[in-house]
Order: sequence, then structure tokens, then C-alpha cells
Amino acid sequence: MSELNVLGGPLEPCGTDPVTGFYRDGNCACGPEDRGLHAVCAVMTVEFLEHQSSVGNDLSTPRPEWQFPGLHPGDRWCVVAGRWRQAYDAGAASPVVLASTNARALEIIPIEMLLDHSVDVPADPSGLE
Repeated sequence: MSELNVLGGPLEPCGTDPVTGFYRDGNCACGPEDRGLHAVCAVMTVEFLEHQSSVGNDLSTPRPEWQFPGLHPGDRWCVVAGRWRQAYDAGAASPVVLASTNARALEIIPIEMLLDHSVDVPADPSGLE
């Protein structure tokens, strides 16, 4: 069965430049191997990247051994749901692409938090009121 996004629809690709996802396939799919839950399709900002670095999660430095290119503002990346929530709690949350954010993110992040940081509009925006 295909994975769903937080809106209940099919999980859409998050990013291919750079190629994101736990499986490096452009999607925020969360299979059994993904213990970190790389579920949130986040759009990188300077504030988010600086916050993550300050808590020991350096997302800017390339790590070729992990197929990790290092991120820049504007890049879309599947981030660990707990890390995004940590940034939210610190006032440094990044924008989120809801259609590309895995429904499993809701195990850690209330939908209201994601909606508050959404940068996309679903086909039927009535549920965003």
C-alpha cells in the first residue's frame, strides 16, 4: 500500500535537487528501517539550519558517505519529525510542504503545527480554516 500524506492523500515527492528521503528517492517515505522518521518535507531556511546546527544536527555540511549533499536555504528535505518539532518548540520551524509530508509525522507533530507552517495549498483548502 502506498504511504499517505498528512492531508490523507497520496504522498507526493518532496525534492530531487538535492534528492531527499530516507531512501534517497525524493519522497518522505518511512519504512521499517527509518527509525528516525524522516517524515516532514521541510523547506530549509537560514533560521532552521542554524537552529539544527546549534542542537548538534548539522544539515549544512556535506556528508558524501551518507549521500548527503549539505543543505542550503530553499532546499526541500525530508527531516526527522522529532527534529522539526524541536525547532518548532524553539521558534525556528521551517515551512512545510503538506502534500509531501508523511502522515506518520502526525505521531509526533499535531496537524495544527504543520498547517501553521504550510507553504502549499491543497486542492480543497476548506479544511485549513
